[in-house]
Amino acid sequence: MTTEVTDLLTPTSIGSVRIPNRFVMAPMTRMYSPGGVPGDDVARYYARRAAGGVGLIITEGSYIPHPAVGPSRRVPHLWGDEAAAGWAGVVEAVHAGGAKIFSQLWHLGSARGDQPKYRPEQLSVGPSGITPSGDRSGVALTVADIEFLIECYAHAAEFARAVGFDGVEIHGAHGYLIDQFFWSRTNRRTDDYGRPGVFAERVVRAVRRVVGPDFPIVFRYSQWKTGDYDARIAETPDHLAALLGALVDAGVDALHPSTRRFWSPGFPDHDPQLSLAGWTRKLTGLPTIAVGSVGLDRVFAAAGVGVDAAEVTGIDELLTRFEQGEFDLVAVGRALLADADWVAKHAAGRVSQIQAYDPSHMLRLT
Repeated sequence: MTTEVTDLLTPTSIGSVRIPNRFVMAPMTRMYSPGGVPGDDVARYYARRAAGGVGLIITEGSYIPHPAVGPSRRVPHLWGDEAAAGWAGVVEAVHAGGAKIFSQLWHLGSARGDQPKYRPEQLSVGPSGITPSGDRSGVALTVADIEFLIECYAHAAEFARAVGFDGVEIHGAHGYLIDQFFWSRTNRRTDDYGRPGVFAERVVRAVRRVVGPDFPIVFRYSQWKTGDYDARIAETPDHLAALLGALVDAGVDALHPSTRRFWSPGFPDHDPQLSLAGWTRKLTGLPTIAVGSVGLDRVFAAAGVGVDAAEVTGIDELLTRFEQGEFDLVAVGRALLADADWVAKHAAGRVSQIQAYDPSHMLRLT
């Protein structure tokens, strides 16, 4: 074990769950679950990263039980006996590898598009029927629709707990449904749900109600949206504090601010160095997960996550920011796709043996 990564290899906790180290496998959509049911290959894929030293795995986004949830028939879902058996196999394999695993609850909202393969007869939905790109798509949700959706998130969380997951992450980032309520471009409502944080807060409260006080809830948010990396839901730290404070009051145990570069300043006019993770931790005091191009020399491109090759880089900047208290855990994405033993190799001082990333790694089954 090298001294440079020793602190990141120490245990920590999210809520009542003890995590064996600070390294997290970031959620990455793969669409290798035909019919929404994860198979043995999915279990092996996650188990490889657990055996490679990751302390916590956050699954790829998984559909909540709503008819207009997303476009693909190959994204895993969180309902039904077949999916329960498949996910139980995944959880068992990850636990055998020594890691914890959280399920990520996902609904795409109007980003689902107008030509979905899954439930094509269902119109896409969103707070105002507007896509993150600003185009009209699908229909605006009624208040009754929204209340039903909130319960769908609760049902998915209840399912995840029953299957054996150690916690859940609510996906509130990247221009998907919950984020569409945060963002003025996609939320033009004039009722109570027109206030940016109301929907997210009520989702968290509903999830907390069904899972109880001791089951961890992580909330993932972002400033950027898919296809719009300059978008912002909060223009100032005070604005962000109000949004995040409501989530903390609702029962969130940890926050996962998604960025493309973990080192980028969150509000450069207020602090030229402090990252969005740093601001999140400073404003809330909650355990915070940093993420964004960890271990790679190239940020993912506008054409899509994972489409460009990237070389291996050191983690000195990451370690410095950890020592400065900007975050508690760090999520690693493409670097773990390229090399399932990325954590173990850092821990053993075998950094020269880490494999570089190329786009074919997105297609690997394991």
